[in-house]
Amino acid sequence: MTEPRKINPLLKAGLELGPLLLFFVLFMRMRDKTVMLGGTEYSGFIFATLVFIPVLVLSTLALWRLTGKLSPMQIATLVLVVVFGGLSVWLNDPKFFKMKPTIIYLIFAGLLGASMILRRNWLQLVMSEALPMQPEGWRILTRRMAVLFLALAVANEIVWRSMSETAWVNFKTFGLPVIMVLFFVLNAKLFERHAMPRDAE
Repeated sequence: MTEPRKINPLLKAGLELGPLLLFFVLFMRMRDKTVMLGGTEYSGFIFATLVFIPVLVLSTLALWRLTGKLSPMQIATLVLVVVFGGLSVWLNDPKFFKMKPTIIYLIFAGLLGASMILRRNWLQLVMSEALPMQPEGWRILTRRMAVLFLALAVANEIVWRSMSETAWVNFKTFGLPVIMVLFFVLNAKLFERHAMPRDAE
């Protein structure tokens, strides 16, 4: 397996988080305005989505070019952003882009559930380099992450269907990343308890 090339951590963070932060800034500046493009009037949300799609494509390609590798989540996110974001712009309807997190979280919950049923530790294959653990630790983490993704899918549906666009954008930009960070912090004991010996291959 080819090792991913190392790049500056700040550059990597900028390429990963930059497009989302740009979407947030554009939306906050344009949320009460409309933009006329090609004779069609678009809301600030749709305009921010229109800009976000090519920026995410370029940043993801740059990451791939610099590191030589993309994670399955990065690839799935890119595909779903292009598809559902494109539908929102094409049909001038923001609901498709708002549904994207729900779809991606359900996909990952389903994949993790399938891996448990088939007794194949797919999560370990993806994350073992960054987080070496014993098989039992991976089984526990897989169950917990499957539940987390299901909960995030439900939460996204509740927020976008019952709250304002501003509330959803704040939830997507800040709420979802914070929840993911908290999840791994709360599982620190699991990582310590099932960590591989330092001298193990």
